[in-house]
Amino acid sequence: MAPAAPDPLLNLVEFGMASFRGPPLTPSAQRPRSSYWQLLPFLKPQTGTIVRALICTLIFTAFWPILAQLAGTATEYLGTGQVGKMAQLSGVLAIAFLVNKTAQYGQDSLMAKAALKIAYELRKAVYVHLQKLDLGYFEAAKTGDLTYRLTEDVDRVGEVIKKLFHDFTPCVLQLIVVLIYMIYINWQLTVATFVIAPLMAVLVGWFGELLLKLSRRSQNRISDLSSLLTEAFSGIRLIRAFAAEDYEIDRFAKIAEQNRQATYSAAWLQAIQHPVIGFLYALSIIFLLLLGTWQISSGNLNGSSFVRYITAVVLLVDPIAHLTENYNLFKQAEASVDRVFEIMDVEPAVLEATDAKRLPLVTGKVEFNRVSFAYKSEHPVLREIGLVAMPGEAIALVGASGAGKTTLVNLIPRFYDPQGGQILVDGIDIRDVTLRSLRRQIGIVPQETILFSGTIAQNIAFGQRTIDLEAVEDAARVANAHQFIQQLPDGYQTWVGERGVNLSGGQRQRIAIARAVLLNPRILILDEATSALDSESEALVQEALERLMENRTVFIIAHRLATVRRATRILVLEKGQVMESGTHEELLDQGGRYAGYYAQQFSA
Repeated sequence: MAPAAPDPLLNLVEFGMASFRGPPLTPSAQRPRSSYWQLLPFLKPQTGTIVRALICTLIFTAFWPILAQLAGTATEYLGTGQVGKMAQLSGVLAIAFLVNKTAQYGQDSLMAKAALKIAYELRKAVYVHLQKLDLGYFEAAKTGDLTYRLTEDVDRVGEVIKKLFHDFTPCVLQLIVVLIYMIYINWQLTVATFVIAPLMAVLVGWFGELLLKLSRRSQNRISDLSSLLTEAFSGIRLIRAFAAEDYEIDRFAKIAEQNRQATYSAAWLQAIQHPVIGFLYALSIIFLLLLGTWQISSGNLNGSSFVRYITAVVLLVDPIAHLTENYNLFKQAEASVDRVFEIMDVEPAVLEATDAKRLPLVTGKVEFNRVSFAYKSEHPVLREIGLVAMPGEAIALVGASGAGKTTLVNLIPRFYDPQGGQILVDGIDIRDVTLRSLRRQIGIVPQETILFSGTIAQNIAFGQRTIDLEAVEDAARVANAHQFIQQLPDGYQTWVGERGVNLSGGQRQRIAIARAVLLNPRILILDEATSALDSESEALVQEALERLMENRTVFIIAHRLATVRRATRILVLEKGQVMESGTHEELLDQGGRYAGYYAQQFSA
């Protein structure tokens, strides 16, 4: 198939922007055209509010010619001394203005209410959908880009909905009324006007489509900038540690410049659009003057009627200008609609069965039946894993990085689904139960503790709608956290900074343990829970973990073998397979891989 012809307007923009150096818009990079029809499910609940706003718009628009007529009548009484009639007319004018402005208030307030509600529901729907997506999506997505789509893009969609009814609709109504008036004065001239109108409409459409492409590019650049800032602020310690400030400034300047260029391209296009459309409009006026002169000379039109006709044409300037500007806004917002619904179109990789049942309280037996998993089909991470963990057992997973330890435990709460085999909890396939009922019985203490902005009590009771302070304190005592929490300025109500930066690593880890204690799970996953701590903190955390592990099925991931000696069973993973299994002493006696790891760590 022959390649599509290049867009001449796009080439014009690329040629006209001397400072633009961004990547060209190739057909493969362009997203398919979108439609505002995707917003219908969010518009329908606001139909009543929108209809009331449109009624106010109709009243507001209808009163302008009435006010003009009353003002014209008022001029007839000026200087005549008819004070009574002038007073009556002034009262009618005041009432008319009051109705007009009341309708304007109703239009503005109701449309703002509807637009903000639509934006709220859209933003909420996107966030709810994101919560259903699997971890793989978030590992690939840029945090800053997602944040931008949920904030700026959704706000732009709400704003354009408001514009549609607040500005666009009155302009269309005014355009229709004036055109009817023009046809009434002289239909021949009006028909002649429509010779130029299609050309103007085509040009506006071309400009709008090109502006859509440039807006997509601009918004992608802003998302890149937002992502860079998110990375830089979250990694500020690393930047300082490596004295990489200049490197980060260069990165920021480069992406900020790309953003400037992309934004300028859209601004340049709009700047050239207005004089082009304005010039065509001026030509149409000149054309009408020539036709009007010919009509007068032919006796089909008199001078006063022609003046009224030209006045009507001038009245079209404002609505046409507004319609052009609004069309540009609609095309820019269309890019935002695309970006928002791109998220909504992503299908979760982990789906809950339609007939999923609630998982009853379990004893903690976990079975892996020939489980295989791969992030990419050509690179298997786990190969037909067979494992049975009995209630109360502590299963330790050791092996080199990339052996599949973390992947294996991530399959238990269904962060991912295996491509082969099945995982059972108390004999029940985990794909047959609801995700919430499964995950509420699994506690996780990760290597990198994540704390959220809020109080310490809120972080310990994370995920619970009501906070039982007594239960929170009991959990903190088990986690060896109660003592240091009491020493903080506001105790359990002490505000934790973003990601818990106000606390030490050991303190954060003990709060994470307290969180798991409060959940009271039957299955517990410890992912390198003590690897980043000093000796004193490790001792406190290890003591807390031993309390937490009592009477639970525990999976322990550890590189430091001193932490797994007391495990019921130790599994040595290599290339996604279990190479050795046994207790600490049994594996040392075998003299295999585990014994080799142990010798390396304790040879000193």
